[in-house]
Amino acid sequence: MNLRQLALDALLLRSHDEKCAAARAVAAIAAIASTVDERQMAKPDRRRLASEALPGRAVRPPLVPPAQLARRPVNSVAGRAALFHSLAHIELNAVNLALDIVWRFDDLPADFYRQWIGVAREEADHFELLHQHLQALGFAYGDFPAHDGLWEMAERTSGDLLARLALVPRTLEARGLDAAPPIRDKLQGVGDDRGAAILEIILRDEIGHVAIGNHWYRWLCERRGLEPLECYAELAQRYRAPRLRGPFNLEARRAAGFEEHELAALLGP
Repeated sequence: MNLRQLALDALLLRSHDEKCAAARAVAAIAAIASTVDERQMAKPDRRRLASEALPGRAVRPPLVPPAQLARRPVNSVAGRAALFHSLAHIELNAVNLALDIVWRFDDLPADFYRQWIGVAREEADHFELLHQHLQALGFAYGDFPAHDGLWEMAERTSGDLLARLALVPRTLEARGLDAAPPIRDKLQGVGDDRGAAILEIILRDEIGHVAIGNHWYRWLCERRGLEPLECYAELAQRYRAPRLRGPFNLEARRAAGFEEHELAALLGP
């Protein structure tokens, strides 16, 4: 059973329900495999990519530039629904990103593939939690427009694993560590305790996901003889990464493996 092929097959699925179920199934297969041989981590068959676009997506939600997304207060049901729709879209894109890094990049340790398969499963769980809460508010995934910033960065870094690790888990996904506590607090302030609890679960798991990104970024830097902080600055400029602005969740970033000199660079002079 080729786990990387299964990851690609899952990535191509259009239905969010089928994609999340497939991510869980791949993770279950990876978890019960007592040994890993070359067949399980072999290069996947890429022929479907000649006629099918990545990632597989349903027609809805419509994708628009971020500036076209209206900001709505969370003290209304519609405002909270728009928020949870946005978060669900981010988590579904995170499923896509984890599956993509598994199938796309060759000749890496088995633990690399296993860990990112595990990330895909947890991101699928996050999507389901958010979608269930969205449905409890009377809406469903696809009812609001969304933007595609996460996947756009995946496309920019599709040919460079070091850039992917630097700019997706260590940059875009790490922003979620900063954003989650204020959103959680706003939800608690309007009495949405279930929504706040979901944000707390996601924050806990995302610390682990960013830590995996940090680990493999440094592993690859060491193999290539690169200094991680200098390399990050160069990659951020080359691939047009967004400039990170505070406030930063330094406690969560430390737990995710960011070192003190990296945090100092983040905070600036």
